[in-house]
Amino acid sequence: MIRNQFMMSESDIPITFIVYGRKECHLCQEMILALSKLQKQVLFRFQVIDIDHHPELIVLYGDKVPVLVTLADKEEVCHYHLDMAALDAYFTKIR
Repeated sequence: MIRNQFMMSESDIPITFIVYGRKECHLCQEMILALSKLQKQVLFRFQVIDIDHHPELIVLYGDKVPVLVTLADKEEVCHYHLDMAALDAYFTKIR
């Protein structure tokens, strides 16, 4: 059976990232926008977590936001800006 590329279930999306950031952070908004644009070319999903609602994340990330982390293994891919080379290296590593 040939599947239509637009008929994908949640389990078809293999990679999930977390963007740890802050609501009023312009760098965070830039990373979120860049990831959203990239989703048109690469199959992945991401969620955004505001560290200001989690004291343990404030201690962990502080002013380092935004931080892009893999959900599966909690590996930090990049921070401050979306580093395409680091993201590409991560995709290459897991394939």
